[in-house]
Amino acid sequence: MGALLGASRVIDAVNGWVGRTVSWLVLIAVLVSAGNAIIRKAFSISSNAWLELQWYLFSAVFLLAAGYTLLRGEHVKVDILYSRRSRRTQIWIEIFGIVFFLLPFCVVTILFTWPVVAGKYVSGEMSGDAGGLIRWPVWALIPAGFVLLALQGLSELIKRIAILSGRIPDIVEAHGHEADPL
Repeated sequence: MGALLGASRVIDAVNGWVGRTVSWLVLIAVLVSAGNAIIRKAFSISSNAWLELQWYLFSAVFLLAAGYTLLRGEHVKVDILYSRRSRRTQIWIEIFGIVFFLLPFCVVTILFTWPVVAGKYVSGEMSGDAGGLIRWPVWALIPAGFVLLALQGLSELIKRIAILSGRIPDIVEAHGHEADPL
């Protein structure tokens, strides 16, 4: 279990770094959007590439930060049954969700999108809009994001099992909420 907890710490550190780094893409997307709007209104110059870059940046933030969001405990939970259960039962619900929903969904998504990414890379597919961008980099964000999410799911699974076995303290039980792991 010690090696697994070490791997969990590495995964947490990677997703923490990715999440903090990717958060800067929000600022870049805002600057690109504002610059594009100003240039379009002031000089009547427009570019599909700048518009598509905004979409690519948003996609990167959404997909690459999913693991970070899970790390921080910020994913939406259906609270109908969960909140009324003991903390131990909540942990078992989380384990069930990770094993039977999160990880299989991530694996299926990676397996189905990777051939699409490879095909778009090989073909050099470009946007259908004039002056648009190449497509494979934004498509590559899908499996990359789901790999990070799956790894974080494994990290959370390891931590939940360690909590149940008494190897690590439960920060939720101690603080009443998810503590900042970073």
